[in-house]
Amino acid sequence: MDTSQQLAAQAIGQVLGGRNLTQALENLWRLHPQLTPQQRAITQDLSYGVLRHYGQLQAVLEQLLERRLEDESVRCLLLAALYQLEHGKASEYAVVDHAVKAAVKMKKAWAKGLVNAVLRNFLRRREALLVAITDNEVARYSYPQWWIEKLKQDYPAEWTAILEAGNRHPPLTLRVNRRRVSGAEYLHKLEDLAIGAHPLGASAIMLDQPVPVEKLPGFLEGDVSVQDYGAQFAASLLDVHDGMRVLDACCAPGGKTGHVLETAAVAMTAVDSDEIRLARTRSNLDRLGLSAKLVKGDSGNPGTWWDGQPFDRILADVPCSASGIVRRHVDIKWLRREADLNSFTAQQAQILRGLWHTLANGGKLLYVTCSIFIEENQRQIDAFLAEQADARQLPLAGLRDGQLLPSADHDGFFYALLQKI
Repeated sequence: MDTSQQLAAQAIGQVLGGRNLTQALENLWRLHPQLTPQQRAITQDLSYGVLRHYGQLQAVLEQLLERRLEDESVRCLLLAALYQLEHGKASEYAVVDHAVKAAVKMKKAWAKGLVNAVLRNFLRRREALLVAITDNEVARYSYPQWWIEKLKQDYPAEWTAILEAGNRHPPLTLRVNRRRVSGAEYLHKLEDLAIGAHPLGASAIMLDQPVPVEKLPGFLEGDVSVQDYGAQFAASLLDVHDGMRVLDACCAPGGKTGHVLETAAVAMTAVDSDEIRLARTRSNLDRLGLSAKLVKGDSGNPGTWWDGQPFDRILADVPCSASGIVRRHVDIKWLRREADLNSFTAQQAQILRGLWHTLANGGKLLYVTCSIFIEENQRQIDAFLAEQADARQLPLAGLRDGQLLPSADHDGFFYALLQKI
């Protein structure tokens, strides 16, 4: 356990220094190829757990320290151990003992006594320490204060539920490839393997407990894909039909690309600016037995790659703050800055303007974000409609203003369907 605490402390430190958690963990796996699957799993759980509850853990740690701890690696080790003591299942003695040993492994022998004293002090004073931070919103909800204030303003009746939903562990949801198997048939396959699950829609199935994808029947053959239920709305909202020319802009890693191709026999062009992520799209389509024209290009500047033939449908899944998917990407809460929204909205506006010229008259463009911030969503659409006389927004059945708020069933997404008139 001490190895996992030590490595988790390194990953947490990298995230708080500005690197995303996926990159931090991948870097650790490269540096420590000898790690067992169990050690990797514990390290990952600790890293995600600390960042999910960072506001609370940091506020508790500040009460336990007499002065600011300048050594960031020891601070992150203490955060990992505090997470285990408050939210984990390991014995308290083992957590403290392994944290002390981890300090030695980190060549921080001077910190042995400090680590031991801080953690034992927490165990003695746990209830009082937690009560003392109840009025601290950053500690209570584990989000930056600016994020909390934005949600209060945008969703005055729902902001606490949104924050709490983002701190839950995400479910594993599947999208059934209905070209190969029906939802009911796939549920029977899961039942035969004693994998508990329930349907969420015609193509969506949520597992009661996550399992490795290699244990899913037919996964390698393309029977199912892993995709959040909220993301699965895109294919039906795009309203595609056989024979259409369809563009998936900002397509990587290809989840929505594959879903559209499962829905109808269309001529698909999938564009992304990142060659590595475009390769992931190709891999996902290969597994599904589907094909598309894959293009490396900037969706905001179609002149560099577009052949001049207009598209009947465009899926514009634009870059955004990802504020709707923080339960899956817990580092986003602490990496994002409020000022980042300006660069995202500028990029989104450029992509909308660029793609609009490639859309056929009468064609439809589905604008998508995984954000819950209104300036990236309806406010962005309102600004586009104000400047684009040949655009109108179409209603979406079952979606309140196009906004899916995070819930137990799905992440947060925004959808807007625009038609060229």
